[in-house]
Amino acid sequence: MKVTVNGVEKTLRSGATLKSAISGEPYVKGSLVAVHLSEERVVTETRDFQFETDKGSFVMRLNETPEAEMWRSKLLERMTEANTRWVTHEIVAFGSFPSDIEVDRGTYGYRMYDCFLALGGFDNHTTYMMIARDNHTGCYGAGHGVIGKVTVGRHILDDLREGDRIHSVRPLMSETSKENVKVTDDLSMKMEDGYRVETNVRIKLDTDSPESSEHVLILTSEGTMGVTESTGSFVSCSEDMDVNIPEEDRKVREAGAVTVRWDGQGQGRMYIYKERRQVMFSHNTAGQVVMGQAIVANAPAGSTVTVVTDPPRALSVGMTQAEGQRFLEAAGIKQVRTGDVSDDAIIAEQGPEHTVEALKKGEVETFGVPRDRIFRIQLSDKDQISKHYFKKVTGLSHKPIGMLKVQFTFEGLPMVTFYGDEVRGKILYPQEPFKKVKRGDIGVTNQARPHHGLIGIRLEDSKDFGPTGEEPYGTNIVGKFVDDLDRLMKDLNEEDVVYITEEEL
Repeated sequence: MKVTVNGVEKTLRSGATLKSAISGEPYVKGSLVAVHLSEERVVTETRDFQFETDKGSFVMRLNETPEAEMWRSKLLERMTEANTRWVTHEIVAFGSFPSDIEVDRGTYGYRMYDCFLALGGFDNHTTYMMIARDNHTGCYGAGHGVIGKVTVGRHILDDLREGDRIHSVRPLMSETSKENVKVTDDLSMKMEDGYRVETNVRIKLDTDSPESSEHVLILTSEGTMGVTESTGSFVSCSEDMDVNIPEEDRKVREAGAVTVRWDGQGQGRMYIYKERRQVMFSHNTAGQVVMGQAIVANAPAGSTVTVVTDPPRALSVGMTQAEGQRFLEAAGIKQVRTGDVSDDAIIAEQGPEHTVEALKKGEVETFGVPRDRIFRIQLSDKDQISKHYFKKVTGLSHKPIGMLKVQFTFEGLPMVTFYGDEVRGKILYPQEPFKKVKRGDIGVTNQARPHHGLIGIRLEDSKDFGPTGEEPYGTNIVGKFVDDLDRLMKDLNEEDVVYITEEEL
């Protein structure tokens, strides 16, 4: 049987499952897959009616008044072969034909191209359909009687003359397709001939919004996006709203538009739209979905979707200088090595970091350090706020190697401290006070103390003071240093930069 997967037709054996259909495709286990089961075409009658005349055709859009419904049900068939009875500067009249319209001698206003009913001599046996050629007021015997408006072919009204005929009036039809789509993470689902499958949401990034695009790359760096909210208009991801993003490119939010809120409540939230919405001042355009919109349209809150970006993220931090060179060259970016330039040195910093800027410049600097100058740490999950703070301040929130800058160190001191962020540190609520800290414990000063946000590593066990020198109530423990502390402290001076990672290098 034939199944199309991500736009490519595949031949599968009878009884094959979704798992075999998506083999080799971009997909992260546990995320949603869209399976297009069938497509139903629906033809419906619109409220547009096309008039064919001796001078060409025009279209009237019927309104929803009782008079319009009466015209469609009782008078429509009488329009065929009706004459253009008279033409003036203000109106063109077609008719006449009998009707059940009650006489109303009031005077009413009409706008250009209004279509309305009229009674000749205030007699409903001589009913006309008229079209206003100009704004005017008039008494036509049938009340206001407006049933619609000419929307297409208005120039025909200038060509019509008395005696010209209407040959036919027919409703215009609208054909729409309605897809039967199943979104699932059950890979045991049986495939059938003709199914179309999408395994991922593919996003083409907006190069006019480099920081918003990088935020999308960071949120999807594991190859997936968590759907935090799902509404009738959008799905969103609120997994990182502790960001400062400038105002960038803005566009109308079409279906599939990817935006990032840069201002106001929810700053940093990423949105993917299911339907068209107007330009929003507080949203930067970050990209556009080019495949997988069916996944977006049906993904519930709490689900995960696989995301592929164009371009992919161009960050070499964590690679060796040699690996970074190959990686960057494959993306069309020239590497300029700095620091330790040897092939085996680990890239600890890259400038510029932002993918869009790196691609535009066509060149990045990669700062290398010896492998033994990057130190491993382990962060605790017990206090997510303190962990989040630490990762934001060090850069571990968006890259595999972070940095700590030494604030104070002195030979024989039972701790070493590093600069933090006082503003961000205001959110550090006190933990349960520790009973004892051990050599290698990493902590931050919480909001109960003046120097909130300060980071420290304990060099000696203590029951009284934490990694930043604070008493238990002023200390939050975030993790531990699991590398060689003696190697870290050797020749360490104030203002030195220490590189840290949670990963095995």
